[in-house]
Amino acid sequence: MSRTVIDLDDEALEAAAKELGTTTKRDTVNTALREVTARYRRLRALEEARSLAADGALDMDLLLDKAAYRPTGAGDVPSAGADE
Repeated sequence: MSRTVIDLDDEALEAAAKELGTTTKRDTVNTALREVTARYRRLRALEEARSLAADGALDMDLLLDKAAYRPTGAGDVPSAGADE
C-alpha cells in the first residue's frame, strides 16, 4: 500500500464516511475507491449485457424465467432448455 499526502474536501469526506459507514479517513477513501471501481465494472457489464440482448445473443425471457434455473424442491435439478 502506498502512502500519499493529499488535500481532501472535508465536507465530501464526511458525507462519504456517513454513506459508507466508515470511521477513519483512510477507510473512507479506500472504501470509496473500491466502490467507484466496482460501480463502473457493473455499469460496463450491464452495457455489455444490453448490447448482447439487442444483438439477440441473450434470451432475456429465458434469463427472467426463474423456473428455468431454480430447483423447485430438494434434489431437483432443472434441465437446461427442457419443456415442462
